[in-house]
Amino acid sequence: MARTASPLRYPGGKSSLLRLVSGILRLNRIDRGHYVEPFAGGAGLALSLLYKGDVGEIHLNDIDPAIAALWRAVLNHTDDLVELMHSTSVTIAERARQREIYFAQPEDDVTLGFATLFLNRVNRSGIIRTGGVIGGLAQTGRYRLDCRFNKADIEARIRRIARYRTRIRFSSLDAGIFLERLAGQLPVRSLIYADPPYFVKGAELYTSSFRPEDHEEFRDRLLTIERPWILTYDNAPEIKKLYGSRRQFGFDLYYSAQTKRTGSELLVASAGLRLPNELRDRQVHRPQYRSATAGLKSLEHAS
Repeated sequence: MARTASPLRYPGGKSSLLRLVSGILRLNRIDRGHYVEPFAGGAGLALSLLYKGDVGEIHLNDIDPAIAALWRAVLNHTDDLVELMHSTSVTIAERARQREIYFAQPEDDVTLGFATLFLNRVNRSGIIRTGGVIGGLAQTGRYRLDCRFNKADIEARIRRIARYRTRIRFSSLDAGIFLERLAGQLPVRSLIYADPPYFVKGAELYTSSFRPEDHEEFRDRLLTIERPWILTYDNAPEIKKLYGSRRQFGFDLYYSAQTKRTGSELLVASAGLRLPNELRDRQVHRPQYRSATAGLKSLEHAS
């Protein structure tokens, strides 16, 4: 499994797609441009693309107030966040205190952001709101709660992000609204990568999950965007139907949540986007007609 550049551990994190997305950027001659994630979470993939020079600027968005607080703390209050981390003991008692802070949702970005980071690092699979503690409350398990809390490593990740702050744009909006506001500002050399909450188990994994109507509403907004995009989801029949007007591809992803297994996921691509052979060979749905050509026209201009 790819090692993420993010300070957060994220269920279903997409850092493993780095090679694929890098290839899509180069194939469509939109590399070194702008890259957008409406559901940023830990943003491990976005950061890796930025660090490698595959993209020049990243636009991140996450509506979850606690995740947003952490991102603002990393970008705007780096030293304060790092100092708080080093001065805080990683114990069961401290986890209880940080849970109280997290659920109280204080307005201070450093306080709330650190509580979010703390729980993410000490809870099983990084599940912040509902995850149990690594090793159990009695700490009798094989691992202890601090086994994923290497402070020196986390600090290095935080400070590296901060060094790139002038090339990172962060917002905390509804994903559809975020896309609508940003779409007109994006240059032709742009790629949007949307990774909405899973349709089947989203409520179990994410603090901000979707209702069925939310999936449909986001679909409606995404299909109006005139810049190239890719979308990944759990491979559910409802999602296949929802995006029936676009090409769909199956791929395998290593899951970090709960049982360790390889899962079947779905990748949907905008009209006209060129895709690597390795992905095209895994096409599971071919629309009978294309209802939009804006994506193709944009890419032709980029070439």
